[in-house]
Amino acid sequence: MATILLLTDAPQASAEVLPALGLLAHQVRVMPADPAALLTAPTTDLLLVDGRRDLPAVRSFCRMLNATGAGAPVILVLSETGAVALQNDWGITDFVLDTIGPAELDARIRLVTTILEPAAGAINEQKIGELVIDAKGFTAKLRGESLDLTFKEFELLRFLTQHPGRVFTRSQLLQEVWGYDYFGGTRTVDVHVRRLRAKLGPEYESLIGTVRNVGYRCDLPAARDELQPIN
Repeated sequence: MATILLLTDAPQASAEVLPALGLLAHQVRVMPADPAALLTAPTTDLLLVDGRRDLPAVRSFCRMLNATGAGAPVILVLSETGAVALQNDWGITDFVLDTIGPAELDARIRLVTTILEPAAGAINEQKIGELVIDAKGFTAKLRGESLDLTFKEFELLRFLTQHPGRVFTRSQLLQEVWGYDYFGGTRTVDVHVRRLRAKLGPEYESLIGTVRNVGYRCDLPAARDELQPIN
């Protein structure tokens, strides 16, 4: 059972925003979709954002959550017409339509919340030169400055750097990072790799190596001891 924070200004809250949520056993708390309100928000496993109206404002709000570090995955609730406007740069983990059924909603909640659970013995923080990857804080910093990564970009970077030198096909990365068969197909991996490299910059873009006709791998700097687990 997950602890969920529903961010909405709807008067009837979950009954109006996501009727299927009321049929599940998760603990749900409702708060207004206001950045100031989040300062006092309780610890949560998942943020649900009501995105059925005013899409430009919703996009800005979701990007703010991503930039400031929400500390939990973000699922955006959209109407069917609103889904047409959704882009990769919104900084969300997943989205659902407001008409979703309880079984599918429960499965999606399970998938995005279990992605955040670190494997036993996993490295919580890595340092590669001047790049620091904090798996617990879901942040990556280069020379002390936070990189503006989406949740999936961060997860992709974290996963590859925790398996240096190992080649993963696009299908394997979809399974390991996205956790399910992503509707966009393997092309989404290429898009995320391209954006991740751009954000890493010229000095660190080569960290994500391409193996032609196979997939991607983490290519550490020549000095292998630059990968330093930090306890």
